[in-house]
Amino acid sequence: MKIREITPSDSDNLAQLIVKVEKTSDFMLFEAGERKISGEQFRKRIESFGQDASTILVAEQQGELVGYLIVVAGNANRAKHSAYLVIGISAEHRGQGIGSQLFKQLNAWAKDHQLHRLELTVMESNSAGIALYQKNGFEIEGIKKDSLFVNGQYENEYYMAKLIG
Repeated sequence: MKIREITPSDSDNLAQLIVKVEKTSDFMLFEAGERKISGEQFRKRIESFGQDASTILVAEQQGELVGYLIVVAGNANRAKHSAYLVIGISAEHRGQGIGSQLFKQLNAWAKDHQLHRLELTVMESNSAGIALYQKNGFEIEGIKKDSLFVNGQYENEYYMAKLIG
């Protein structure tokens, strides 16, 4: 397993992976097929990295992207120390420690880019996700009641965050 920063040449594969993850998980913001994403859209975003502390880390196994961790840094001066995270792992690779490997790489990357706060939201019913985040130092800071409507029911989301040294 190799964890690395994304390159523009990965953009088509990342778009395909995100579509695959959204199709196989009830815990992503977008439903299967809800949004249309293209490699070109990701290529432009990847090429814009360097203007702020944003990136995408990818997990690669045998030349195939199997996981991603999107890091979106604040762009206002008062929020540049903070980044919002989105993680996704292909269904057949979940539960194999890939998420923890992505977070381990993120910790080093975040320190190098002077980030102090990492934050995310997670559905209250996503016990595996919550366990992963807590295992990697995230704490629940609050709750967004009836934040999402999933499979005919309202879902609460937890705000979770981690402060870095």
